[in-house]
Amino acid sequence: MKKLKKEDIKQEVFDLYDDYAHNRVSRRLFLDKLSAYAVGGLTVGSMLSFISPDYVKKIQIKQDDPNLKSEFITYDSPKGGEKIKGLLSKHVAAKEKLPGIIVVHENRGLNPYIEDVGRRAALAGFISLAPDALTPLGGYPGNDDEGRELQRKRDKDEMLQDFIAAYSYLKNHPDCTGKVGVVGFCFGGWISNMMAVEVSDLDASVPFYGGQPTENIEKIKAPLLLHFGELDKRVNEGWPDYEAALKKYGKDYTAYIYKNANHGFHNDTTPRYDREAAELAWQRTIDFFKKHLA
Repeated sequence: MKKLKKEDIKQEVFDLYDDYAHNRVSRRLFLDKLSAYAVGGLTVGSMLSFISPDYVKKIQIKQDDPNLKSEFITYDSPKGGEKIKGLLSKHVAAKEKLPGIIVVHENRGLNPYIEDVGRRAALAGFISLAPDALTPLGGYPGNDDEGRELQRKRDKDEMLQDFIAAYSYLKNHPDCTGKVGVVGFCFGGWISNMMAVEVSDLDASVPFYGGQPTENIEKIKAPLLLHFGELDKRVNEGWPDYEAALKKYGKDYTAYIYKNANHGFHNDTTPRYDREAAELAWQRTIDFFKKHLA
């Protein structure tokens, strides 16, 4: 059987997968609609396998990387008596306190890709904390489909408070300088935007293709670096109003829209990944944090 390539898949399939991944269509309806594109040697099974994440071959920084001290910790949730699990990572050679980065997952819990991003941030010279908002429901269940179902059972504003609590935990960690930023992807992009609204002493925020706040934007004090994929019509439709508000209130922001990039373009475990855009966006992110968390 022919090995599929990104160019073999129509953009409509990526858009359909985005609808499924964000709970706008059921799995059954997703597969029914996907069958319409099973032509010319393509099968539903081959397309589904191709567009699904590969957490075995695509992870960049392994769990046991010798350059890192990476371990799971727990911190207190604002919801009384509950604990939230998170992956705390820093370089083993670090002799002094480090600036911190909260890494916020997509709408499926702390999966291997986000753990990997946390380790990348640590190798870049930060102490990173990647929380799992699914902890109260047992944590990331081992696959994204079940993870999405679990995350739908949690209130998004309660999850926001759990990530704000992660910020406080990291800010006061003995290995952290107290300068802390946040980076998030998809749902995590919304969290990053909302933390900029809600956390008055947040030092920097980097939302990747995240939903935008619609009120209290005047409260934002942290500088923002925003990344969007050109083909991500769903998220991008809210950007003009958000940008207008940021301009109105004189906020410090920089936004990039990456040509021909889909929603999720930074996630290198799926074919929506755009290597050029992802690497450029990540380098800009690290440079931004080095500037504002110094």
